Parts: sequence; structure tokens; C-alpha cells
Amino acid sequence: MAHDLRRDPLAAGRTGIVGQLLADALRSASAGGVVTPTVLDCGGGSGAFAVPFAQLGAAVTVVDISVDALATLTRRAAEGGVDALIDAVQGDLEALPEVLHGRTFDLVLAHGVLDVLDDTAAGFAAMASAVRPGGLLSVLVANPVAGVLGRALAGDLAAALRELGQLDAEQPGLSPETVRQLCAAAGLEVESVHGVGVFTDLVPGSALDAPGAREALAELEAATATRHPFADIAGRQLLLARRPGG
Repeated sequence: MAHDLRRDPLAAGRTGIVGQLLADALRSASAGGVVTPTVLDCGGGSGAFAVPFAQLGAAVTVVDISVDALATLTRRAAEGGVDALIDAVQGDLEALPEVLHGRTFDLVLAHGVLDVLDDTAAGFAAMASAVRPGGLLSVLVANPVAGVLGRALAGDLAAALRELGQLDAEQPGLSPETVRQLCAAAGLEVESVHGVGVFTDLVPGSALDAPGAREALAELEAATATRHPFADIAGRQLLLARRPGG
């Protein structure tokens, strides 16, 4: 089945700017006349990205530890008419090479899963090993800088100070910088970093009831995703890293 990337169910759905970036990433990762691009969604569960990717014509493998989440994925895939393009696999992300039997993919998603791994370095290496030469790894990770700002704006200054102190700790928690280091260790080259949720978590919900407010917010997010210093304070950051070759 030849893939049709002219229509973007990813970009059009609830995934917002992340969906737009992933639609572009799939084009880039599968360039070169690939008939059916391949996507691996690590911890993709119920299919928020898997189903739209399949609607773009990609063959999507979802590995998740939750049987219930995979059952939801299977139902959504059938309802969307793309069940033939989605492979739901129950398994541990830290054992991906064994679960996947060595298969590699054009695009691998690791969205919000690094912080639940028992061994972050080993789990990341397992996911990175599934990226084919020339393929891309997409990592979506929380930005601790935004946590400090959010605490302060909420009036919890003591908590803001604590979180600021953690940024300077000898062994800081998971962050975009940690992901950069993990990418380098896995032989991946970070090509782009986008801020996700620069304003979304800061704008009062009542403000979005005004006519055109949601559209204006979406435009603000898109305009500042790569613009400093705005992108630096986004709630999350999306890093796209490529494996050389291919």
C-alpha cells in the first residue's frame, strides 16, 4: 500500500503541534520511495498516535505492558478501518530487542515513557536500537524548568525553590538535557528540539472561552515552539534524533 502523506490526521486531531511535527518526521524518516513507512510506538497504549499514523498509510507496531490499553487500541484500530496496519504487542520496553526480534523502524516514538522505566539508560538504549539507519527517534519529555515557573506562578514559592534546587543537583532527574546525553550515547544525532505547551499550562481556562482564543493559543504555540526563550520554558520538549546512515 503506497502511503499518502498529503492528508494529516495527526495534525488535524487533538495532538496539536506534536501531531504536526510527527507527520513531518514521518515524511523525513521514510524519504526515498518507501512504499509503507514503519512506526514503533513505545508505550503507545490506546493508540492516540498509532491510529492516525495508520490512517496516513504507515505500518505501526505498538508495544505496551498494559493488556487493557492494547485492547482499546485494537478496538480503535478496527473502528478506524486500519486494523490491518497496526500490530499490538504486549511486552516490556526494556526488553524491546527480544520483543521485536531485532526489527528496526523508520520512526520510533518514546513519548512520556522514560520516567516509568526501572533503568532509564538501558530502556532508552533498547528503544534507540529499534531506529533503522537514517530513521528518527521522537522523545517527548517533561521540562523541569517549566515546573519551577509553574510552582511560582501558582504561589507555592517554597516548592519552586525546591524544584530549582533539584535542577542544580549532582544527579538531576530526567530532563531534555538528559535525553540529549542518552541520544549521544546511543549514536543518535539530535536534529531539532521543540517546546510543547509554552503557554497552554499558563493561560487560565476561562480565557479560552473568548471567541478565537483557542485558535490564537494554537498559533502562539506554533510560533514559539522553536523560539528562545519561549521554547526553553515549555511544559514539555519534543526532541527528534536521527541515526546516521541509511
